[in-house]
Amino acid sequence: MTINPTTAADPITSALTSSGANGPKSQTLGKDVFMQLLITKMQNQDPTKPQDDSELLAQLAQFSSLEQMQQMNTTLTNISDFFSQAKTATELAAATATTATTKS
Repeated sequence: MTINPTTAADPITSALTSSGANGPKSQTLGKDVFMQLLITKMQNQDPTKPQDDSELLAQLAQFSSLEQMQQMNTTLTNISDFFSQAKTATELAAATATTATTKS
């Protein structure tokens, strides 16, 4: 039985290509690609030397941490947008009030 050394790399290569990680648009890997790479790694590991559980748990913890930071970033962006809109509305109301009092 012959084993092609590039067979295991095909899922990784296709994951990187489909995510756009090799293209000029994106230089980061998304969470879907991370999970696909993790699953591919587990499928292609040596059955006589399985991956250490602590290493897998550390990777999953990093993944969870990354996802939480992305959610926090989205929330903070929404809060920032809200306050920007509130500031704009306040400035518009102040300008309208100033114009109304100068005309009187």
